[in-house]
Amino acid sequence: MPHPQDTFAAQVHAITLTSRDALIFELRNPEGGMLPPFSAGAHLEIRLPDNMLRHYSLLNSPDERHRYLIAVRKQEPGRGGSRYMHEMVHVGDQLRVGMPRNNFPLEETARRSVLIAGGIGITPLMSMIARLEALRREWVLHYAARGPAHAPLLDLVQTRAATHAGRVHIYFDHTPGQPALDMAALIASRDQGDHFYCCGPAPMMEAFEVACQDLPRSEVHVEYFGAPSVPASRAAQKAAAAGAFEVEFRRSGRTLSVPADASILDVALEAGISAPFSCGEGFCGSCRTAVLEGEPEHRDSVLGDADRDAGNVMLICCSRSRGARLVLDL
Repeated sequence: MPHPQDTFAAQVHAITLTSRDALIFELRNPEGGMLPPFSAGAHLEIRLPDNMLRHYSLLNSPDERHRYLIAVRKQEPGRGGSRYMHEMVHVGDQLRVGMPRNNFPLEETARRSVLIAGGIGITPLMSMIARLEALRREWVLHYAARGPAHAPLLDLVQTRAATHAGRVHIYFDHTPGQPALDMAALIASRDQGDHFYCCGPAPMMEAFEVACQDLPRSEVHVEYFGAPSVPASRAAQKAAAAGAFEVEFRRSGRTLSVPADASILDVALEAGISAPFSCGEGFCGSCRTAVLEGEPEHRDSVLGDADRDAGNVMLICCSRSRGARLVLDL
């Protein structure tokens, strides 16, 4: 879990309704002045009561250092975080937040960025659009939702559509007479050098991964709301056997066995070995750890191909070992 010095106070300056079930929270420095910088695609970790940690993408321009904007969709049922944000957080309250992190970075030199969003998945893509506009780079947005009432940030998207003819395409899947997003056709119409970004609900992510399976992985970028049931970005990769293995925690001077029904993180924490973590499901990146020896079997949805191939880092909350032994820098 992040250390206290890695967090800071942010004050709720404004709360705005952005769809039937989503709110925008504007956060500022309670003492005035600038907030820590962030890059397009980054997220904040919000620390709520009862040890709840929630991650919300920043939707505003990285140039806006005076504020952070996040959108929170109320999930029913959910794990309680979104309900707390909707029902218990008010203007003037202070929240404890972590430093901005980015597991969904923008490739700023791409010939064109094709941005695909479903519902609340629009949030990081709005920040990307702001950055691409500042860089004068080419982009196109495809935004799908059930209908206007269920489309967070629709007003902001429509403003972009009005000022950028032909760049913004909106789809309402459950609205009669409105076309649905055809993911396969969209990806098939790609031009050389396009980079694709997708954030949305599980069915959209699965369709995106299937449509992009023959593209260079360096040109395909995803961010999940939660851990996929199978690492969809590696759907063709078969998981290694989930048996027990041994881990040497080099800095701690401990060697421990990781049973088949526990994670490396579970074993480390139970033994009193300090390790950063947050989601526990392999999609936030907080528990990224250096691998000194051995071959990890990656089960996360964060690391890219370069890190996976190098084998020198892993997410210890979900990934395991392909061999009998790993040595970690913990």
